[in-house]
Amino acid sequence: MRAGNERSEDPMSMNSGHNGWRYGIALGSAALFFVSALFPTAAGLTGDPGSLPRWWGTADVALAFVLGLLAFVLALITQNRISESARQSTYRTYRALTHGILVLLIVFFLAGSRIHWTQCATGFAWRTWLLLYSLPAWFTLLKSR
Repeated sequence: MRAGNERSEDPMSMNSGHNGWRYGIALGSAALFFVSALFPTAAGLTGDPGSLPRWWGTADVALAFVLGLLAFVLALITQNRISESARQSTYRTYRALTHGILVLLIVFFLAGSRIHWTQCATGFAWRTWLLLYSLPAWFTLLKSR
């Protein structure tokens, strides 16, 4: 019989003693999302994408790959374990992020000709999809601490 204050030994359990590294993965993935978003932003704002350093494209693809792997890890860790609190936080975040569509529309109308959309739209689109897809898992890990 187990005492009430002991944690489960199952390493995949959200109540196990591994919450520190899970929380670290959640924070690391959030930071990587932010850094990764800088690449399409810079590509869209630069007048000549060829003026970016040679390593720029390689770094963008490498970070995108790592970001995709982290999203996969988030999904694996939290598979079938999304908490109700994370669901509620995800819903509130979805509601707030939908305003971003309107903001992008305003930016398109006000500064559309100064932004090179062909250089940044694809990067923003897949990152946004990945963010929205990963939010329930991310909130679950963040709140598991």
